[in-house]
Order: sequence, then structure tokens, then C-alpha cells
Amino acid sequence: MRLDKFISQQLEVSRAIAGREIRARKITINGEIVRDTAYKVMPEDDIAYDGNPLVVQQGPRYFMLNKPQGYVCSTDDPDHPTILYFIEEPSAYKLHAAGRLDIDTTGLVLLTDDGQWSHRITSPRHHLEKTYLVEVEAPLDPALVETFAAGIQLHNEKTLTRPARLEILDEKAARLTIGEGRYHQVKRMFAAMGNHVVALHRESIGSIVLDEALEEGEYRELTPEEVDSIGLPDELKQHK
Repeated sequence: MRLDKFISQQLEVSRAIAGREIRARKITINGEIVRDTAYKVMPEDDIAYDGNPLVVQQGPRYFMLNKPQGYVCSTDDPDHPTILYFIEEPSAYKLHAAGRLDIDTTGLVLLTDDGQWSHRITSPRHHLEKTYLVEVEAPLDPALVETFAAGIQLHNEKTLTRPARLEILDEKAARLTIGEGRYHQVKRMFAAMGNHVVALHRESIGSIVLDEALEEGEYRELTPEEVDSIGLPDELKQHK
């Protein structure tokens, strides 16, 4: 990456202003002043602006967040606080949620700046399973286990939902695993059965499970194994 582009991103200023700061001798790289805006920044470079260290990002980033209620999963919203409030990372604004949750839904959110990786999570073609804890208003009929497994006709939808696994935990609580991501799907599935979801919490996406050590609003980096668990699409595997 060119130095002026790197400084522009780090300081969140235009490329022209970044170039001006570089030419003003405010940038040091490995202890030496650099005025060449086209200098190629390397991961091992020690870069500082006015004596303040800047972090050179090395490759894409992957995090899990335990999302509280009251926050939206967009990067910018004029009416509600966003999940980026919790992320204390350089250039956090470049991260996006790989699979959003509603403002009142809690639990696992994955954030990344790797567009291909997040596409493998959100693409309807990949049918990546997601598991939720669900609390409902009315008692659950045990017959719903078979109904959810057979597929449910949602309002204004042409096709049944894909087979889903429903585990009834107690009278008004269940664990639901779905392999698709239609709009407000979990809430609409229960609504189609005449019930109302009062609380919804996502536990897992694929084999990535929300870390029990994370309190609401806390996050951590994904392990390499967690990142790799979101496999390549079949069409890309054939070219590997």
C-alpha cells in the first residue's frame, strides 16, 4: 500500500491532506523521516505520525462480538448506536457484520473486513446453519418439532422454509437451528404458528460458537481454526 493511502486511512483524511502531512516531514518510518508519498508500506514497518505510532494492518481481520440489545449491525445509523461502538481496533469503520441481527436480538455477531469470507456466511446458496435460543409468549406444542422439520409457509413467501431443527427446552423456550437467512425468519416462523418471540439470542454460526467468556458488549479475535471453518464454496474448491 502507498504511504499516502495508508496515512489517509489511518488519520481518516483525504489523500491530498495525507500527502501534505508526509511532505511536511511529520511521518517517520523505522525512525527515519520519509517524504515520498509513493513509499510502499510493508507489514514490518514501524510508522509514526508526529511521534505517535500507527499500526500497519496485516491482512484481513475477524472478530466475534456478544451483541447486546439496542445496537444495530450497520456501520452507520443516524437513529441508533451501532455495534462498532464496542470495537476498539484501528480503522474499525472498515469492519462489517457478516450476518446481521435485529436491534432487539442478542448474541453472536461476526465482524470482518474480508468480503469474500462474509459472503460465504450470508449467501443463500451456502445454507450455513445458525442456532438461536428463542423465548416465546405462549406455550410450545411438542408437535412443532415435526412442523419445523417439514418446513413452514411464511407470509408473502412462495416456498416453504428449509427443514429446521427445533429443540424444546421448556414450556416457552426452545433452541432453533436454521440453514437459511430470510428476513426476520425466526420471528416469522413462530408467528406463522400463532406464537410471538419475546427474546432471541444467536448462539452459533456454522461451527463458530459464541465464547461463553464474553460478556455483552465484549469481543475477541477469531482463532485461525474458527476462520477456516467457514469453508470455500464448492465452485471455488474445484479450482484449488
